[in-house]
Amino acid sequence: MRKTTGWAAVGLLFLASALELRGATLAGVSLPDAQEVQGTKLVLNGLGLRTKYMIKVYVAGLYLQRKSSDAQAILAGDEPKRVVMQFLHGVSKGRMADAFDDSFNANSPAAKRTMKAEIDRLLGALEPMESGGQMVFTYVPGTGTTFTVNGKDKFTVPGPAFAQVIFSVWLGPEPPTPELKKGMLGQ
Repeated sequence: MRKTTGWAAVGLLFLASALELRGATLAGVSLPDAQEVQGTKLVLNGLGLRTKYMIKVYVAGLYLQRKSSDAQAILAGDEPKRVVMQFLHGVSKGRMADAFDDSFNANSPAAKRTMKAEIDRLLGALEPMESGGQMVFTYVPGTGTTFTVNGKDKFTVPGPAFAQVIFSVWLGPEPPTPELKKGMLGQ
């Protein structure tokens, strides 16, 4: 009886681990259901696909403490959040910089003046991305927003203001595509 109970416990542990790691998949990109950020568990809110001229450019996953479909509340909330961009197609540094610049103009035009140094820092830190490459933006209250490329931290901007600007790229009124925003909001 003890041997059966022991094997059942091992089986349940294995099943629970498998369920925790299963994640979500979009356009062949799988992201885990949860990620830990400085001791805080963030859950995958949703996945969206960025296309341009019918080319699948990247899949973006939004991680939050609690699932939400309210873009304004997510942007305004001073809580940990993360966007993971997994690239499906190569993008030059120049095209990447142009896309971010266009998005800042469309979603937070005042930030182009008030956060010029931070935006310039981001645009200068961008790298050409190849298929399979990954960019991550992580906001943690008290720390700021950290920009990571292919697992290497590039810089951190302190305070919540830059987080609102960068997350507005996907969640603002003019996202790269409406479908990308809807997917990230889990709609």
